[in-house]
Amino acid sequence: MFRNLSSAPGRRAVLVLAVLALFLAAAMPTVLFSVSADTRKLPIYSVKRDDKCVSLTFDAAWGNEDTQNLIDILEQYGVKATFFVVGDWVDKYPESVKALHDAGHEVMTHSDDHAHFAKLSREQIIANLNAGCDKIERVTGVRPTLFRCPYGEYNDTVIQTAEEMGIRTIQWSVDSLDWKELSAAEITRRVTENISAGDIVLFHNAARHTPEALPVILEYLLREGYRVVPVSELLLQGDSYTLDHTGKMCPN
Repeated sequence: MFRNLSSAPGRRAVLVLAVLALFLAAAMPTVLFSVSADTRKLPIYSVKRDDKCVSLTFDAAWGNEDTQNLIDILEQYGVKATFFVVGDWVDKYPESVKALHDAGHEVMTHSDDHAHFAKLSREQIIANLNAGCDKIERVTGVRPTLFRCPYGEYNDTVIQTAEEMGIRTIQWSVDSLDWKELSAAEITRRVTENISAGDIVLFHNAARHTPEALPVILEYLLREGYRVVPVSELLLQGDSYTLDHTGKMCPN
């Protein structure tokens, strides 16, 4: 046996087997990853639009120092936005939730307690979303149909469960990073240099320099011919759409 392996045919057989093993080891993870990537569920990050239409969104989870100021600024420019609010925030500031709704802005859910949704079971996700939506509906009379994951964290279970509840999960394609206490000039630069048709912009209602940056951003958008609408108006209607690998909503 050992003499055969040391012969030329034996060495060739061993070499062929080694090459085949290396090929399988390299190929199999690629195939598995490809299948996983193709079937992975994504939230909506942006929308393919032929017109210059964008959405501004504000997450409200903790402070409330600037909410009325933001309402006043948006009113000054005739713009309606989408506010994703946490249920605990609704408990603390129901008058601000009502003020947002009365001013014509969308009030959607950002969960009930800003939990890490990717760690929750399906049953826990359902309970959390319903609790947050119940609180918003009691104040506004309108039940949310959009959800933004706390911390931007999600997995297939989160997206699928929300869909089964008739709720679309919304991320963002332009991040102002206002929560990092960037200067108003830097917030403005990040938004104006990166925005394009169909984008969803992320702000926060209690970020230090957002009220200072917002008028400049709005003036830029309106000057450049953008139309700013709530997220539900930005989305494609009906079920005739697909999400590409970036989470862009595209018509079929």
